[in-house]
Amino acid sequence: MAGLISRSVPCAILVVLCTVVPILAKDYTVGDSSGWAIGMDYSTWTSGKTFSVGDSLVFNYGGGHTVDEVRASDYSTCTTGNAITSDSSGATTIALKTAGTHYFICGVPGHCGSGMKVAVTVAAAGSSTSPSSSGTPSSDGTTTSPAGSNVTNYKPSSNNVPDSSLGINNSPFVALAGSCVAVFVMVFS
Repeated sequence: MAGLISRSVPCAILVVLCTVVPILAKDYTVGDSSGWAIGMDYSTWTSGKTFSVGDSLVFNYGGGHTVDEVRASDYSTCTTGNAITSDSSGATTIALKTAGTHYFICGVPGHCGSGMKVAVTVAAAGSSTSPSSSGTPSSDGTTTSPAGSNVTNYKPSSNNVPDSSLGINNSPFVALAGSCVAVFVMVFS
């Protein structure tokens, strides 16, 4: 009986963690009902929001736009053509898998300069930080957003992103599957 209890406690903890962590993640629709468009003030949109690892950014937009993740220097100068990742599907979901500042612009010439750019500061999961802003990147022109950040609806425009960087979001289905495995292990071990 003691062996069953000693195996049950870690499994119960695993079930709770698999269920709670994905629930804490949020999907943020960039620009809310206005979407990803020219003329939006995305620094206002980000103010008051706290982005965490595990959250996702959802970009909704019509034809003639892109969502490009770029380095801080390209964000500051609205330089196109050096994107870390790029998508033009009209519905782009970016999984925020790493802490740091992530920079996004529309890669169509002139659109970034017309306001289609957003910077989000992502806190490590479970940490508390001040809300994100869309301010100017650091003066040294560097970014803490690594080249391997994930785009879940990624349609490559070039082969500059390794396949290993593509990932899947945690979802309630994944949490349920993990819970089922934990229960199975607990009952049959």
